[in-house]
Amino acid sequence: MFQPDWDNPLEAAIPSPQSFQPEQQTVTDSAAVTPLLEALPPINPDDKRVVNGMTDINQLAPFKYPWAWQYFLNANKNHWTPLDINMTADVHDYHHRLTSEEKHIYENVLSYLTTSDILAMRNIGLAVMEKMSAPELQIYQARQVYEESMHTWTYQHCIETLGLDQGEIYNRYRVVPAIHRKIRIANQRLESVLSTQIDLSNRDDLEQFVMAYTFFAGVFEGCWFYNGFSPIFALQRRGLMKGTAEQLQYIMRDEVMHAAFGIRVVKQILEEEQLKLDPKAMELMWEEAEAAEQSYADYLLQEPILGYSAENHIEQFRFIANRRAKQLNQPEPFPNARNALPWLDEQASLRKEKNFFETRVTEYQTGGSLQW
Repeated sequence: MFQPDWDNPLEAAIPSPQSFQPEQQTVTDSAAVTPLLEALPPINPDDKRVVNGMTDINQLAPFKYPWAWQYFLNANKNHWTPLDINMTADVHDYHHRLTSEEKHIYENVLSYLTTSDILAMRNIGLAVMEKMSAPELQIYQARQVYEESMHTWTYQHCIETLGLDQGEIYNRYRVVPAIHRKIRIANQRLESVLSTQIDLSNRDDLEQFVMAYTFFAGVFEGCWFYNGFSPIFALQRRGLMKGTAEQLQYIMRDEVMHAAFGIRVVKQILEEEQLKLDPKAMELMWEEAEAAEQSYADYLLQEPILGYSAENHIEQFRFIANRRAKQLNQPEPFPNARNALPWLDEQASLRKEKNFFETRVTEYQTGGSLQW
């Protein structure tokens, strides 16, 4: 039988066995016993809604939106960390092979992306996810918040590995007008839905939320992010900065799914709430996004590098913008825009055979080839 050492304060704090005596309970009046709660009716998945739903948010299934659950399952097949990628060659490339123009591009792409992914993480985690009223939507968005954090770690890993000045790189979005402009536009369009006062049962607030989410999915993630990786991929195609580019391939796959999911959610809200996107507001959104991207391209590519120029960059933005508009069932904002970088989609869906000891394979277990 266990005998505590009463000189040891930890053991002395253990109650003696004799102290564990069951309490004597008597029931003197059956009416005093708390009655069982009435059974609740089972959830009907047809009662679920993207926003303003009235069903139990804690009950995952039956699904109303099985496609949202599939997004979550697919996202987990692209699991990785930046530590999986060998950056040794990138250190040599940056310090010994890149021209000054190429270093300028590399550093400013990282500078823009570092701030953008933190903004994306906050928008989904604080402004969007809590407004979803079906758990299958929230679960994918919880994964999305994690992925944005992972992307931020990736850029930080590249910055640290190459020995770049962190303060200088991170502050460029504040001091470089062309980078600041894109971040400022995103903040302006997304800040309103961060407000705790927004009420999606109010028609005006709901329309504002849908327009902000359309910008986030269609422009911020669907165009600016997608197009933002292209300069690094242009270096990769010439055998430069391959470690960084491989990490961006993982990120690009995440972002393509983020954009597709967001667009699907927008379309679902429009259907359920009997809303339509304002054509004039959409036109202004695309014009503003194009002007900001043009300014960014002109700064980023003041001098073109081999196989890539500011003209390539902005034309590809227009081409991708048309694709996003089509996914939203909207008119093309830039008719006749051409696919200036036909290799870009291939870069996102590339299936690779690699030496296991050099790096990991960058394809999904399933669905590695992205469908548009």
